[in-house]
Amino acid sequence: MQIKKYSGELVPFNGESLRHSLSRSGANADQVNQVYDKVLNEIYDGISTRELYQLAFDTLKTVRNSYAARYSLKKALRELGPEGFYFEKYIAHLLRSIGYESTTGQTVQGHAVSHELDVVAYKDGKLITAECKFRNDIDAKISVTTPMYYLSRFKDISNINYQFFGKQLQFQEGWLITNAYFTSDSIDFAKYYHINLLSWDYPKENSIKKRVDKAVFYPVTCLTTLSDLEEQQLLKNQLILVKDIVSNPEK
Repeated sequence: MQIKKYSGELVPFNGESLRHSLSRSGANADQVNQVYDKVLNEIYDGISTRELYQLAFDTLKTVRNSYAARYSLKKALRELGPEGFYFEKYIAHLLRSIGYESTTGQTVQGHAVSHELDVVAYKDGKLITAECKFRNDIDAKISVTTPMYYLSRFKDISNINYQFFGKQLQFQEGWLITNAYFTSDSIDFAKYYHINLLSWDYPKENSIKKRVDKAVFYPVTCLTTLSDLEEQQLLKNQLILVKDIVSNPEK
């Protein structure tokens, strides 16, 4: 059986991959089998990845909303759009969860030109900047031209003192962060030029999906009981995370 990716490419259906993603939702083995069997009975040759995801999500939701919320993380990150502003806020929150001070939407003067920085963060004497590449497409990939372009930007702001977090600091690390995927060329280029990458599935043991599960860092767009209007209202009130709602019930 073939699955149609967003790009139009047909790939073989991977049952084990589906089982694994279902099990990561928190469902037990019997529940995973129940959902898997129902999905298997309804899919057809040429079904799109979006339709397959929606079918699995809807079926999982009948078992328990919290399982569906966790399963929908990838989709929830895509809903932090449409321009990616809230994705930048989300990444700043994620960095804070591992001990960084962080801020978003900063502009600095480089050696040649000025630069808008999506995220600036500081920890243990090290100042970093992160460029966030937000994508709405389910199978989107960041090509090698992006880290190439980012390298030139990072060089332009290197070896300059900036005032951040009450200190005079120079940028020591550059990060490229995306809710999508990196191509193999992007990864090879970034490794050679010491650009840190973070994506949905990279690095394998410390990717966005792994970090979120470890930190229980789910965006409000994961919640299956909210309407689109309610989601947008929460985001406008700077309630990016599910845990923010618990901490700020008055908002």
